[in-house]
Amino acid sequence: MQNKSRQVTTLKDLARVTGYSINTVSRALRGKDDIAPETRKKIKQIAEKKGYINNTLASSLRLGHTNMIAVILGDISNPHFSIMMKEIENRARVNGYSSFLLNTNENTEMEREAIQSALNKNVDGIIICPSQQNEDNIRYLMGTGLPFIQIGRHFTTLDASYVVCNDELGGYQATKHLIDKGHRDILMLGGPAYISSAGERLAGYKRAFKEAGLRLKPELIREVPITSDGCAEIITGILREKIHFTAIFAFSDMIAWDAWTCLTKQGCRIPQDYSLVGFDNIQSRLAIPNQLSTISSYKKEMSVTAVDCLICMIRGEQPTHEECHGICHHTIDTELVEGVTVRALKEK
Repeated sequence: MQNKSRQVTTLKDLARVTGYSINTVSRALRGKDDIAPETRKKIKQIAEKKGYINNTLASSLRLGHTNMIAVILGDISNPHFSIMMKEIENRARVNGYSSFLLNTNENTEMEREAIQSALNKNVDGIIICPSQQNEDNIRYLMGTGLPFIQIGRHFTTLDASYVVCNDELGGYQATKHLIDKGHRDILMLGGPAYISSAGERLAGYKRAFKEAGLRLKPELIREVPITSDGCAEIITGILREKIHFTAIFAFSDMIAWDAWTCLTKQGCRIPQDYSLVGFDNIQSRLAIPNQLSTISSYKKEMSVTAVDCLICMIRGEQPTHEECHGICHHTIDTELVEGVTVRALKEK
């Protein structure tokens, strides 16, 4: 079968069909008020029927903007990031911007490629959850002059905008909840130390122990990968070595579920044998029968705030938040969400 080349409908074609000038057709399709509502409606209906597609790239070259935002995230297979992307997309659309996702798999090289891809598409701004293995990519982004904001993580050594949750508070809330339930040997399954949120959650864990006058046990503080099921190997090793623990605080809900699965395969029960607390409250958007005790990071508030701040930067408008003074630094407090994975343990 012979392939037919696609016939592209142009403004000139629409002008010929409608009987209006190319300028009138163009202004009608852009919704300009100087074109009568009936005329705009008629032209738009014909354009839709003819399959007219606006050339946004050409428009961006004329106007100097694309009304597009790139969102660069670490691991879209994690529902935490999927939920954030949906909220970012919704908020951007309300403000007249389209958004598209670039996934990095928490890889520095892929992150640089994502940034360059976004720049090549002439986006107006970028929302990025940095991989944080080094500062190079964020420094590179700062050098471009393009408006951007970090979400979920941030570099304390760089004066760049960010919206994060209060990870130290979340780590404290999770650990204190377990301590209040009588647990003293709490296994911390933390993320890589170079990730800001991992370090801050560990700091909260340590604060809860210090406040309770309890001794920290270094053998119960473990670092796990955040994009794979690496925690199963660690838990299996701890069980094999007979290191005592009665509860787990996991860096994320994904890691908590991974730990739950591993323990179940070992014949252990949650919470009868081990209590478990995660982080992110992914289940707020998922119908899960056994609700995990977790920390809510308020993903919607973070996402909406990031979009609002970025748009202010793009438009050069006065910030809508009092905290913003050229550089936006937002830290949103967390909250404990109690599920069914923690039980009270009588202190021996």
